[in-house]
Amino acid sequence: MSVVARQGFKYSIIGYIGFLLGTVSIFIFMNNLEFYGTLRYIMPTAEMFVPFVVFGISYANVKFFHKVDKDGKKQNMLSLSLLAVVINFAIFLCIFFLIPYFFPEFKNTKAWKIKNIILPLTLTLSFCAIFNKYISNYKRIVVSNIFDNLFPKIANLGAFLIFIYLASRYAEPSSIPEKIALIFFFGMFALMFFGYIFYTNKLEKINLDFSTDYFKKDNFYKEFAAYSFFGFLGTFGNYLAINNFMIGEFLGMEENGIYSTLYALISLISIPQLGLFNISAPIISKNLADGDMEGLDKFHKKTSLTLYFLGAVLFSCIIIGFPYLTYFMPKNGILLREYQPVVWIWGSAVLVDLATGFNGNIISLSKYYKFNIVIMLLLAGLTILLNLYFLQNTDLKLSGIALSTAISLTTYNVIKIIFNYVMFKVSPLTIEMIFVSIICTLAVTVAIVLPNFESNFVNMIYKPAVVLILIFIGNYFTKIFPVEDYLNKNFIKSIFKFK
Repeated sequence: MSVVARQGFKYSIIGYIGFLLGTVSIFIFMNNLEFYGTLRYIMPTAEMFVPFVVFGISYANVKFFHKVDKDGKKQNMLSLSLLAVVINFAIFLCIFFLIPYFFPEFKNTKAWKIKNIILPLTLTLSFCAIFNKYISNYKRIVVSNIFDNLFPKIANLGAFLIFIYLASRYAEPSSIPEKIALIFFFGMFALMFFGYIFYTNKLEKINLDFSTDYFKKDNFYKEFAAYSFFGFLGTFGNYLAINNFMIGEFLGMEENGIYSTLYALISLISIPQLGLFNISAPIISKNLADGDMEGLDKFHKKTSLTLYFLGAVLFSCIIIGFPYLTYFMPKNGILLREYQPVVWIWGSAVLVDLATGFNGNIISLSKYYKFNIVIMLLLAGLTILLNLYFLQNTDLKLSGIALSTAISLTTYNVIKIIFNYVMFKVSPLTIEMIFVSIICTLAVTVAIVLPNFESNFVNMIYKPAVVLILIFIGNYFTKIFPVEDYLNKNFIKSIFKFK
């Protein structure tokens, strides 16, 4: 079994473990959506600031890895990248604290009021971003996924439990429970940072080398900096962080908590995508360097179909089981049921994204990477404008946010499909995707019309099970997805080889 399949499968397993942890956590978070919304405001806001600190250097660590590896300068690149983060963060701090002098209203934002945790978290996540991309060059993504997927969930859950426990110990309202909870929250990310250092050193001993001679030679630093800059511009398409930030500022922390809860459910659909994207980046880079467009197209179609099939199966189960799941929430479950359209709208947009595969990776790793920056800025701009429209001119609230995300994300993906086909003659779309859509639609329709039992628990189990059985039967006759490749002795053995 190839390292891509093995690492990608392990990555997905970690993702599902994280999802199960997140699912269990949902029942706990529903006890105080406002504080959960605060936690979900802090990290996305820090993630919005990270690009200004990393400045695209993490992507350059993938783009130029083969070159520096050949010249024996990997450690030099890593060392200077970390140093650049420190310098960039110092500049970012200066700008951040100067903003109120020009825009006094900035002090009224939640980002300013809780800057004491957002700013340190920004620096920590920036360092982690460098190590994450650097490690991916070794085609090792499982351990980094533990850091990126499980640690944030543990941070959220642990901080929330600490807050709930301490809040119950204080008769009068106090800021102490929140402060202690946030200390734990940040501590988990600090631990993640040191974990990255340890694992990177295990792969290859870290030898800090801050000399600039290699980068000055033939003006390599200019090429490196130019790619980093355009990589930085391309990071503004993080619509999830934008949504969390705008919901927190315009609607409040409780709505942000609801949004984050729904996102936790929908995120199950895209778990396989994250693993394959990280492990595929070096392969895409090699195909582009070798000019092997036929191999890239074949890999693109196969990966996209796999992602779409898995995502469609998971989405079908979610939309059928979601209404019944809300009845088991300790409280506030009715709030989630009111926003059921968000699950349908948002989930459909994610499926479209899965069907397009790693379109963005192809563009960003090619000589046309600047075009990817343009459409990423388009995505960010369109998302912000649509969010503002729906938040200020309609009563749709979170449904409006879901619509704006669906519109901007679909537009973004259509443009990428057209560009890649024109420039590289590669496309993620296949006829099999139509069959997947038909099979899943029929399975969902049958599950909906089936009678409901009095027990919501029974309905939550048996209806998704019916969906799975019908999809399995449809796949058995159409042979769309090679299930047998993943359900055999050799592949299962390879899963437990964590190398």
